[in-house]
Amino acid sequence: QVHMIESGGGLVQAGGSLRLSCAISGRTFRNGMGWFRQAPGKDREFVAGISWSGGSTYYADSVKGRFTISGDNAKNTVYLQMNNLKPEDTAAYYCATSNPSYQQRVDQRALYEYDYWGQGTQVTVSS
Repeated sequence: QVHMIESGGGLVQAGGSLRLSCAISGRTFRNGMGWFRQAPGKDREFVAGISWSGGSTYYADSVKGRFTISGDNAKNTVYLQMNNLKPEDTAAYYCATSNPSYQQRVDQRALYEYDYWGQGTQVTVSS
């Protein structure tokens, strides 16, 4: 069974930083992981991903240059470092594991390409 526990969310002023963590059990993050977010009344959207074996990372245009996804082998944990936060970044953030049927893809941005999801952690950015 695969489980993820996210942490690190909170309230921050615009321009500030947060680091989200996603601790994984039952699967290695090196199979591919993603971060998504969902604001109230909006669809869940892709934020950042790290490919199979951690060989590459990729980002939504809205966060490129501000967010960084990384992984820690020893802790089997994926992080999302978020800098220069904006009010429009306010959302619940979710980590997800790559569906083995698609994990060979270098770039995975669709919900169906992921199979297990964390419970989410809230990020609120005040202006």
